[in-house]
Amino acid sequence: MVATGLALTLAGCNKKPETAAGDELVIKIGSVSPLTGPQAHLGKDNENGARLAVEELNAKGLSIAGKKARIELIAEDDAADPKTATIVAQRLIDAHVAGVIGHLNSGTSIPASKLYSDAGIVQISPSATAVKYTAQGFKTAFRVMTNDEQQGRVLGQYAAKLGKRVAIIDDRTAYGQGLADEVEKAAKAAGAEIVAREYTSDKATDFTAILTAIKGKQPDVIFFGGMDPQAAPMVRQMKRLGITAQFLGGDGMQTAEFLQLAGADAEGVIASSPGLPLSLMPGGKAFEEKFTAKYGKIQNYAPYAYDAVMVMVEAMRRANSTDPKQYLAELAKINYDGVTGNIQFDQKGDLASGVVTLYQVKGGKWEPLETVRSGGK
Repeated sequence: MVATGLALTLAGCNKKPETAAGDELVIKIGSVSPLTGPQAHLGKDNENGARLAVEELNAKGLSIAGKKARIELIAEDDAADPKTATIVAQRLIDAHVAGVIGHLNSGTSIPASKLYSDAGIVQISPSATAVKYTAQGFKTAFRVMTNDEQQGRVLGQYAAKLGKRVAIIDDRTAYGQGLADEVEKAAKAAGAEIVAREYTSDKATDFTAILTAIKGKQPDVIFFGGMDPQAAPMVRQMKRLGITAQFLGGDGMQTAEFLQLAGADAEGVIASSPGLPLSLMPGGKAFEEKFTAKYGKIQNYAPYAYDAVMVMVEAMRRANSTDPKQYLAELAKINYDGVTGNIQFDQKGDLASGVVTLYQVKGGKWEPLETVRSGGK
């Protein structure tokens, strides 16, 4: 981190989003995600997705405004911590990056987005789903996946189908609480009763007290708004306590890591994820082959990080500029067919249309149950 900080401080002396290396432009793009801590597997997944896009663009040969260009990806670690996220964001701003792919979490993307907006730097998150992220009115904030308003509606309606007594737990992060709020609203509208609403943290590993209290309410469904490091021990502790309620969650637990951490107790768990299943994405099969050959198993968001880079660079090409002030207008009106599907943004920077897929663990694998398409908001 010290070495990285020194390098970026020196880079900050340059006041342009690209530097000259002979006759070649070097375009600096930031990538921010948790690269240490319990969510590092997801963070590295995002970074590798972005890195694959950068490597392909550089290998094919990139030209901006008639000049040969090469992209340099500056990967930073925000440790899924909001305060660290703002420090990292300022570091990238001082380095005069042309844009930022990130952050991974809603809780880090939201505070960082204010800094990027003030600096006029484009931010595209591959994975932040909280409604608030794009509801702040920052013209520089975009995302390439469905938001929690859409995902929460699907989950809440599905929870009500599974049973009329629903208990909800969230991890108090912007993502977990925001998704849980949307689930509660949709489940109630669909006729379900919320028999318990409990809270934990994104650092906790012992949920015995919460689960014991919920067990007495006899829920049909327990929904958890949070990430896989908490979801996996939670489902294991549910089984030990003899709780038979259906365990339901969002994209934070719909990961390969959850399967490994939860083991046999993962069987039957249901979770959603924005977007199509990888096998049904327009470029999913080819992406999976390239990514797994180079980086191994895809956790969840790598295809979105890949598309975020591609759509950002495409906007630069159309604007003939790497200056965010110039290419921002092209990004806002982009119509781009990516690995994950067609990418167009609404006035807030959200996808103009969204897709949510529900999965269930069967035989130790996440198997698609159904895909729900939703129109623009």
